[in-house]
Amino acid sequence: MTTMQTVLAVVMILASLFLTFTILMQSGSRQGMSGTISGGAETFFGSGKAKGMDAMLNKLTIVVAIVFVALAVILNVLQ
Repeated sequence: MTTMQTVLAVVMILASLFLTFTILMQSGSRQGMSGTISGGAETFFGSGKAKGMDAMLNKLTIVVAIVFVALAVILNVLQ
């Protein structure tokens, strides 16, 4: 294994950990149902911030997933 392959493998491991983190930090699609059933103030007061954070995490997840797949293809071609 060359030095470049080792560096790419380490970057891929870090990307996979970061991808897992970004996926786990996103709120679930069913989480919004609790606010509609209970009618909590969370939907009134914190809706803008939560939606902004989810949108940012969604974009970040897409970018990290593209980097992960690109690294997987590159490492496969180099072997």
